[in-house]
Amino acid sequence: MSEIIHTARIRLEQKKRPLREAHIEGFDQPLRFGMHGGYAAFYNAEPAEPLPTTIDHLVAALAG
Repeated sequence: MSEIIHTARIRLEQKKRPLREAHIEGFDQPLRFGMHGGYAAFYNAEPAEPLPTTIDHLVAALAG
């Protein structure tokens, strides 16, 4: 059987939509998720500040 090398411990916090924060164990600052550009236009939203979406983070991680 394989040995577990890491367990990700992450707490997600929903702020004012669409802002979300992912607090990852071992890091001082949370990852912030929101929306921008085409996503905001599609959902007819005006976020307080443009932030990467969860999809942006996934694409970056997979492309890395």
